[in-house]
Amino acid sequence: MIPDLFARFEIECLPRIVDTIHRLHRRVQLHTLPADAPNVPARLQLTGSGPPELQRYPFVLDITLAWDGLEVQRLFGAGGEARFDAYLVALPGKLRAWQEPRGIHLDSLSQVDPSILIGGLDFEH
Repeated sequence: MIPDLFARFEIECLPRIVDTIHRLHRRVQLHTLPADAPNVPARLQLTGSGPPELQRYPFVLDITLAWDGLEVQRLFGAGGEARFDAYLVALPGKLRAWQEPRGIHLDSLSQVDPSILIGGLDFEH
């Protein structure tokens, strides 16, 4: 049953997350990554590079977003659709809030570390 929910997440939810992020940051390339283990949801990779002289940080953008499996399962229970809709509305603020403490600069497509994993994500707003 759980793999079916993760497949639904990949088919029904990830494209909406991709669309939301793409509308905010058109130069960021978004790639859905398959689950890297059984019983975990697919992930989303954000990549991009711009002119080195305009980068705020030394490395080009390479961020992976990974959602908590139990949180994904909860999306398909009672109230899940409303919760997900609220999450999409809150996502621009979440992206802004992640940048400074994690050493990410989406506008210049750069970051402090070679790759960044933002994992254990939930759908709270």
